[in-house]
Amino acid sequence: TGTFMVVEVVGGILSGSLALLADAGHMLTDSMALALAVFAFRVSSKPADGRRSYGYQRVQIIAAFVNGLSLLAIVGWILFEAVMRLVDPPEVLGSTMLMVATAGLFVNIASFIVLHGGDQENLNIRGAALHVLGDLLGSVAAIIAAFVIIWTGWMPIDPILSVVVAMLILRSAWQLVKRSAHILLEGAPEWLDVEDMQAKIIAAVPEVSEIHHVHVWGLTPRHLMLTMHVVLPESVSEPTPVVRQVKSVLRSEFAIDHSTIEAEYGDCADH
Repeated sequence: TGTFMVVEVVGGILSGSLALLADAGHMLTDSMALALAVFAFRVSSKPADGRRSYGYQRVQIIAAFVNGLSLLAIVGWILFEAVMRLVDPPEVLGSTMLMVATAGLFVNIASFIVLHGGDQENLNIRGAALHVLGDLLGSVAAIIAAFVIIWTGWMPIDPILSVVVAMLILRSAWQLVKRSAHILLEGAPEWLDVEDMQAKIIAAVPEVSEIHHVHVWGLTPRHLMLTMHVVLPESVSEPTPVVRQVKSVLRSEFAIDHSTIEAEYGDCADH
């Protein structure tokens, strides 16, 4: 991807094509995004230590967030350049543009196939795949624009199709930034209904009369954490078996493997 980025820069300058230069800009950030994704995977596999008691899995979310922001920056740059070129369309060499864009399409298809075979729920992989998908769409747009220029000589097609590709990328990039920021802000999973979870626990574990101070967040979308207070009657002399039952419900019903549960009798210690 990085090597072909250089080819597209040269081809974009020689042909005068914004679509090729926009695609080269994508490939530059793709190379950085893919390198960042690999780095994040390597770091996240490190075991927890005294300074990072939860481990390093959150590095993948940081990488996804940075990749999403870089996509938004690219969209902004493409839109700005497109407006400038619509006001004053430059001459574009359609044949040079077509050759470079066609070669770029095959490079991007190969990269996308590799990434699409990965875990699509992993935000780090999704961030990298979105970069490559943006390049793939950019190559398709450049090929279409090149054919139009060769056949009709209509130069505005180049910035117009660049704007179309930018709009296609924008929504996915925003969703990536939104989801990764939500996790970084310790937000609860979007799919989890906390009140429903509390009701199911109380129904499954009769000794639990009340639940409060519930906090749910994720290191990643698949590694959820929870803390909560459960109120038990005075007749329960040993709370550990009840806590085990609550943890079992959390694992089986909500895939929450790491939970810290405080058992209380009467008043909450935090009040």
